[in-house]
Amino acid sequence: MPLYKICLLGDGGVGKTSLRERFLGKGFQSGYILTIGADFAVQNLEIDGIQFKFQIWDLAGQQRFEAVRTLYYKGSHGAILVFDRTRPESLYNLENWKRELFTNVGRHIPYIILGNKSDLPNSVSQDVLSEFIEKSQNEPTDIPYELKYLNTSAKSGLNVTEAFEQLGRTIKEYIEVYRARAVR
Repeated sequence: MPLYKICLLGDGGVGKTSLRERFLGKGFQSGYILTIGADFAVQNLEIDGIQFKFQIWDLAGQQRFEAVRTLYYKGSHGAILVFDRTRPESLYNLENWKRELFTNVGRHIPYIILGNKSDLPNSVSQDVLSEFIEKSQNEPTDIPYELKYLNTSAKSGLNVTEAFEQLGRTIKEYIEVYRARAVR
């Protein structure tokens, strides 16, 4: 069973921990609990008839934890970048998260973008979101892949499992292409 290390990235309070907890089947808890440094969990998931094991690293989003976060990127196969649909600045800050991911992993790896808290009134305009996604899709990568975007809600469970399924498929395809190129 393939083991994929995944980092959950995004500003503090965007719902990374809540998404992870929902994916693990622990449900939703209202109230904000600060992640100190990083926390991780392991979860198995069957995707298209194949068993995957995800090692999910939930990295603290506050600036003061930046130095600590660098330790947890090593060996990552993919990432989930999360923003809060009620806080436009958390979308803009994903540029910094992408840069930090690349800098600390040392190469491009697949990631998906989640607009969390879709159960609440949206403050991010569709035009701004579409422009951000399009710009992200056009960034150069070592191995091209289709960037996925999903609206999620840790509270209702909307698209939480689907997000991990999409990332699992993307990582699997990315690794297959990477290995095929290495054989040449």
